[in-house]
Amino acid sequence: MSDINNSTETMNAFLQQVKPTQVFWALQDKVSEDWVVLDSPSFENTDVMPLWSTANLAQEHCIEEWSDYVPCEISVAEWLEFWVEDLNEDGVIVGVNWQGDEQYLEMELADFTQGLASIESFK
Repeated sequence: MSDINNSTETMNAFLQQVKPTQVFWALQDKVSEDWVVLDSPSFENTDVMPLWSTANLAQEHCIEEWSDYVPCEISVAEWLEFWVEDLNEDGVIVGVNWQGDEQYLEMELADFTQGLASIESFK
């Protein structure tokens, strides 16, 4: 039960931080412009794309194997319009405010996107 509560808390905190700015962050290679997508630690034969609610959280992970990556913002609108279809076709799930050291929330793409749609503001 605590895993479910922790998952809900993590996602709710993510959405609360993203709602005012309508942007969140992923890591992109400075040269190739590839995005960080890695093997899921929880699900066999599944790729996960870690995402963060702030640039600072994302920046903390630009070390070691990700030292050539930089935080890059993705708007909620861009996610809903462009990202969902491609990631869905590739079978990628989402890591929410990824922390490493076994502190991560992995979500199905549809569930994550539904959460984002609930906070999207139309300007």
